Amino acid sequence: MDKELMEKHLLIVKGVCDLYLHGTIESTTAEVHSAFKDALNKSLDIQNKLYNLMSEKGWYHTDTAEQTKIETVKQKFSNSN
Repeated sequence: MDKELMEKHLLIVKGVCDLYLHGTIESTTAEVHSAFKDALNKSLDIQNKLYNLMSEKGWYHTDTAEQTKIETVKQKFSNSN
């Protein structure tokens, strides 16, 4: 697979995960909840495999958060309690 195709596939899978998450949250019966949850977990597995493959090929880069920014966010949320 080439980079563009994998990027498109990853975006689609992320969108599907979002839909399944909301379906799981909004389910009114245990059976529907379980079906959405299973579909979500399978989609998350696919997303993870795609991410790992893209990362191995150098096609998916992430930024490392600066420690000062992490501390600022931690402080912000610890003060709001």
